[in-house]
Amino acid sequence: MVVGALKMTLHLPQVGGLKPKRKVVRSIKDRVQARFKAAVAEVGSQDLWQRIELGFAFCGDDGGHVRNQMDTVARFVENLGLAQVTDVRVEVLHLKEMAWEPCASDEWAN
Repeated sequence: MVVGALKMTLHLPQVGGLKPKRKVVRSIKDRVQARFKAAVAEVGSQDLWQRIELGFAFCGDDGGHVRNQMDTVARFVENLGLAQVTDVRVEVLHLKEMAWEPCASDEWAN
């Protein structure tokens, strides 16, 4: 199993409040989720007007495919032109088979 994490930092020079920033964040999140089915969250700088930090998560069985998805999403967000991309960070984790043991169904009840 391969897990990819993409963090993008964006700058909004023309924004003068949190309400317009939230509109841009919502637009980016909705478009990425609709097109790529990726998990997206605002992961920092929530109280700063002109800065957006978004995290994206990807999962698959091939590291090359996961990396390609992250690159495609990063280009897509940049090409939207809603904000200036100032930083992009990626990490790909290759998880080996994990040892596990079944748990009783009552453990999940809480």
